[in-house]
Amino acid sequence: MKLIGSVTSPFVRKVRVVMAEKKLDVSFEQQNVWVPETTIQELNPLGKIPCLVMEDGSTLYDSRVIVEYLDTVSPVCKLLPASGRERTDVKVWEALADGVLDAAVLVFLERRERAPEEQSAKWIERQLGKVHAGLSAMSGKLGESAYCMGTHYTLADVAVGCALGWLALRFPDIDWRGDYPNLARLHDKLSERASFRDTVPVSA
Repeated sequence: MKLIGSVTSPFVRKVRVVMAEKKLDVSFEQQNVWVPETTIQELNPLGKIPCLVMEDGSTLYDSRVIVEYLDTVSPVCKLLPASGRERTDVKVWEALADGVLDAAVLVFLERRERAPEEQSAKWIERQLGKVHAGLSAMSGKLGESAYCMGTHYTLADVAVGCALGWLALRFPDIDWRGDYPNLARLHDKLSERASFRDTVPVSA
C-alpha cells in the first residue's frame, strides 16, 4: 500500500498516526495538490488527500474511510470498538475533531488565497465560531478523563490530537491550551507517543 499526502495536512497525519500505531508498512509519497502539475485526480477524482493506493491499484480516500479500513488490517492497537454504541461514540469524536479542522481549514484558505480586501469577515467569523464551539464541546466531553473514551486510547484521541496539533501550527492566536487545560493535558500526553512525535506537522 502507498499513502499519498502532505506532512502538513492534519487529515493525512491522522492516517499516518494510525499506520504507525498499527505497525503497518505503508510507503508515503508526498504530493502538493495545490500546484498545477499535481496528479492527485488520477487517484482521487475529488483531488484531495489523503489517498491510499491499494495493492491492486484501487484507491481509498477520505481519512475517516481510510483509518476505519486500516484498523481492520492488523490486530495491533485496536483503535475502534467492533460495534455498538461505543464504536459510534468514537466516530462522533472523530467527526467533531474533523469538523473543527474543516472550519479552520476554510479560514486558513480564505486568508491565504484572497487579498485582505477580498476576504469575507462574516465568513471567517462564522467558521471560527464553529472552531471555538467545537473546542468547547471537546473539552466538555473529555472532562477529567485520561482519554476521550475514558481510560483507553482510541481513534478519538488520534483525531483530537491531530486537530489540536494543526491548530497549534496554523492558528497560534487561538489559545486552546489556556482556555481548555484538559485538552492541553491530553495533547501533551499524546505528543509523547512515537506515532505523534514522528508526524508533527511542519509549515509549508
